[in-house]
Amino acid sequence: SRQAPPAYRGVRLPCPVAEPFSLRLAAGARPPPRDQVAAAVRKAGSGQASSGEVGKMWAGRVLRAALSGAPRGHRAQSALAQLRGILEEELEGIHGAGTWKSERVITSRQGPRIHVDGVSGGILNFCANNYLGLSSHPEVIQAGLQALEEFGAGLSSVRFICGTQSIHKDLEAKIARFHQREDAILYPSCFDANAGLFEALLTPEDAVLSDELNHASIIDGIRLCKAHKYRYRHLDMADLEAKLQEAQKHRLRLVATDGAFSMDGDIAPLQEICRLASQYGALVFVDECHATGFLGATGRGTDELLGVMDQVTIINSTLGKALGGASGGYTTGPGSLVSLLRQRARPYLFSNSLPPAVVGCASKALDLLMESNAVVQSMAAKTQRFRSKMEAAGFTISGANHPICPVMLGDARLASCMADDMLKRGIFVIGFSYPVVPKGKARIRVQISAVHSEEDVDRCVEAFVEVGRLHGALP
Repeated sequence: SRQAPPAYRGVRLPCPVAEPFSLRLAAGARPPPRDQVAAAVRKAGSGQASSGEVGKMWAGRVLRAALSGAPRGHRAQSALAQLRGILEEELEGIHGAGTWKSERVITSRQGPRIHVDGVSGGILNFCANNYLGLSSHPEVIQAGLQALEEFGAGLSSVRFICGTQSIHKDLEAKIARFHQREDAILYPSCFDANAGLFEALLTPEDAVLSDELNHASIIDGIRLCKAHKYRYRHLDMADLEAKLQEAQKHRLRLVATDGAFSMDGDIAPLQEICRLASQYGALVFVDECHATGFLGATGRGTDELLGVMDQVTIINSTLGKALGGASGGYTTGPGSLVSLLRQRARPYLFSNSLPPAVVGCASKALDLLMESNAVVQSMAAKTQRFRSKMEAAGFTISGANHPICPVMLGDARLASCMADDMLKRGIFVIGFSYPVVPKGKARIRVQISAVHSEEDVDRCVEAFVEVGRLHGALP
């Protein structure tokens, strides 16, 4: 046996204690306190504990020292290897489920006809949010170039430090006038607008009531706030009323809904929502990303379409779809709310200002829209043409009277394969599957643009019929 370490000489051991092997791996390990060793020795001598207790204390202490002394690079590599294994397994599961989302590379401007990397010839694009065809409108592009030249590439700042230019204030005022609201505030995206609203507005004393199929950005924004959360069944007004009755005990009640639901193409029953909100003392919030610019007589959105513009309290929407298609989002509503958001909304306070070129493009898009609603009127006829022809062919099209026309297929792999074969026939569409839509409800989402011709629409329908029969989706 070896001699006990110097710190323990004088402690009478009942049996020889060998130096644990791991001590050689971590010679600098701190030994257990002397009094603990002495107590363990006394217990061993009296028969109350095994004589190996001292060795166990040494083993535990020295093992920890040995592990902490392992090379950090080796531990980091082990952690990285573990992470890679977890990620690879997750990715294999996505592939195996047929829900893998590939990104096709466009080599041209956005528009009804585009060029795609690896595909020869022009392609008809039927899956963009370019509802009014303004993404590549020459006047919109020119306005962006002019703003870039006059105001620079960017601000290198958030708004409240040195990131507010005259064009930002002008656009916010124009948005408020367009929606007939008191004020508006710009964000880098509508996702940010939704992330900033609920947390800044609602407290633990309040309640928010949300449609179960609301956009992910609304869901995530609501998660950030501390209000009591109620979820009502999709478009189910009886369930909303029951939830409103339950929420009467809270200070504020905010009903949150998409105006038009992007995956299904259906429209919120705002007249009934506003009636219930008035009856139960609630406020109404509407996300109008898939409505602003083309729903309603003058493109103001679903609140104009359904005649409740004066009953909707707060609107969030985007500049990244119908209004130029670049980027940016906003909240418009009561002036005091907008002032509060400038003070508390984290995505606004901690994100760079919108680039001048984006502001210039969006501002011109609004000008064009307010000058004439002819382009809005043309969309309804083209949407109806596509829907009626597809349904006559035997397809199920979700929603109603919205340029989002989901072709319901159910199976994720079928939706993906059909979309690939549509591209081979010169039609750009994308299959949507879980987690973007619920399991078992995969579909190809078709979106009609004002700049599609009737011939474009007919060609798309013909390709669907051919590919549908090829894959057994049609008889």
